[in-house]
Amino acid sequence: MQNLIKNDAVTEDAWRLIRSEGESYGAAEDVILPLAAWLALDPAARSGQTAPWLAPDADLSLLRPALAQLPLIAIDFPAFTDGRGYSLARLLRERYGYQGELRAIGDVQRDQLAYLARVGFTSFAIRNDRPAQAALDGLRDFSDQYQATVLQPEPLFKRRTQR
Repeated sequence: MQNLIKNDAVTEDAWRLIRSEGESYGAAEDVILPLAAWLALDPAARSGQTAPWLAPDADLSLLRPALAQLPLIAIDFPAFTDGRGYSLARLLRERYGYQGELRAIGDVQRDQLAYLARVGFTSFAIRNDRPAQAALDGLRDFSDQYQATVLQPEPLFKRRTQR
């Protein structure tokens, strides 16, 4: 079972993550595919849903025509120290207006969850060697934030002056 946190709870994952383009999967499975494989896919040949996963250096403009129809986009964090996925998420939410599920995959750990949520992630695939239930507390590490974020568009100083 995938260690998935979604809607502030540990939950079963209905999607299967396909890491390599050569990996096989069934036509009825809901799958998350590498961006290149997703772009090359013929949707008429499948009955299951498909979604792309993005590498940290992905070109978001390739997704623009399909954003309104995508139920999920996953962004890969190949290493804990690679923060480019944060920028991709914020761009998808704020510049491209993506409204669907945004999932963090890869080397996702408890210490990142509050920050990932602030830039627009709504689900988190926790590393399999870490307990997802313990990571869930990471979403509540901070009670407030100073900066404007996807979760809180007004910075703290503006919220204070409006009171």
